[in-house]
Amino acid sequence: MSSSQILKGILEGCLLSIISKGETYGYEMIEKLSANGFTMVSEGSIYPLLLRMKKEGLVTTTSKTVPSGGPKRKYYSLTREGYEELKEFKKKWSNISESVNQLLKEDGAK
Repeated sequence: MSSSQILKGILEGCLLSIISKGETYGYEMIEKLSANGFTMVSEGSIYPLLLRMKKEGLVTTTSKTVPSGGPKRKYYSLTREGYEELKEFKKKWSNISESVNQLLKEDGAK
């Protein structure tokens, strides 16, 4: 599995988490990811994931007019399935991160 495949899986979980905190749009998600250390993530990498998540029924979208009069924005919200997927991601992430951290502690490297 390549690092980009691993990042996509992690990124999907992170997007679900961001969206779970309230309706949000793409650029706002990128800003939140960047503020949390995901500086390598671009718009080009999240929109295909968001589209797939919509096709899988994890998110819904609503187009809204921007108060400043700009073009409409597509806002994302989690569905019931999206919340379930986030719950599963959190469980898997906890198990994986604990296992990796344990192995890294045991590797003897200083």
